[in-house]
Amino acid sequence: MSTVVHAHPESGPALGVANDGKSRRILSEAGHRGQWWRFLAILVITAIVLVPIMVTVVLALTPGTTSTTTGLTFENFGKVFSGTLASTWLQNSLITTLATVFVSVAVAAPAGYVLSRGRSKAVSGYSLLLFVMQSLPIITSVVPLFILFAGMGLVDNLMGLTIIYVGSTMTVATWMMAAYFDSIPMSLEEASWIDGCSVFGSFTKVVLRNSLPGILSTAIFAFLLAWNDYLVAIVFLRSSEIFTLPMGVQSFFQQNQTDWTSVMALAVIMMLPPVIVFAALNKYFSVGGIGGSLAGR
Repeated sequence: MSTVVHAHPESGPALGVANDGKSRRILSEAGHRGQWWRFLAILVITAIVLVPIMVTVVLALTPGTTSTTTGLTFENFGKVFSGTLASTWLQNSLITTLATVFVSVAVAAPAGYVLSRGRSKAVSGYSLLLFVMQSLPIITSVVPLFILFAGMGLVDNLMGLTIIYVGSTMTVATWMMAAYFDSIPMSLEEASWIDGCSVFGSFTKVVLRNSLPGILSTAIFAFLLAWNDYLVAIVFLRSSEIFTLPMGVQSFFQQNQTDWTSVMALAVIMMLPPVIVFAALNKYFSVGGIGGSLAGR
C-alpha cells in the first residue's frame, strides 16, 4: 500500500515571497547604514575643511587690541577700508578679473567650437599645440614676458597683468569649451542649417544657448585663476596703488604683523567674491537645455 503525499502549491510561492521581502529589508537596512556612514564621513571632512575659514571669520569679527568694543564687531572692516588701500586693491582685482573672464570666454568659445567640429590637419595641429602649451608652467614664461613688457611699458600696469592672465587661461578655457561642445550633437546644428541658419548663426543661436554650464565653468576657472594669482602679480606690480588683493594682503600682513584682526578682515574681503559667484551661479549648472532639445530624436 503506497502513500500519496499532496503538496500545497501555494506554500512554495508564499515562502519565496516572504524570503524575498526579508532579503529586501536586510539590503535596505544595510543601504541606509551605508548612507549614514558616508554622510558622516562627508560631514567630518567638510568640518575639517571649514575650520580655517571659520577661524578667519571669527578673528575678523573679534575686536582689536586697541578697541574698547566687546563681543563680535565689524569695526575691523571699517578700519581696513578707511586706513589702508583695501578699496583700491579690491577695485584693481575686480577690473583685472572681470576683464580676464570676459576676454577668455569670448575667445575660448569660438576656438573650442573649431576644435570640437573641425577635422582638418590644421585643427589637429592647433589642438596639439594647445596641449603642449597647457603643460608648461607659467613660471617658465614670467621672466621673458617681464623683459618684453618692460620695453612696451606694460610693467606695473593692470593692462599688462590682464594680458598675462588671459594668455595663461586661454589653453585650458579652450579645452573646457571644446569638451562641452562635444556633448552637443551635430543634428541640432544641421537642423538649423536646413532652416536657413548660417554656421555662425547656428553657433550663437543653437550651440551657445545649450552651453551655459560649459560657459559658466570656463568663466569660473578664469575668475579663480585671475582672482587668486600672486606669483605673476608680485613680479609685474611695483606700486602699492596698482596692487591686487593678494598682493595687498601680503603687504598688509608684513606691515601689520601683530594686528591679526585687521589682516583677517582683509582676508575675509578677499574670500567673499568667489563665494558670492559660486552661490549665485550654482543653480545654472544644468544640462536640461540639451535634454529638451533632444526630445524628438
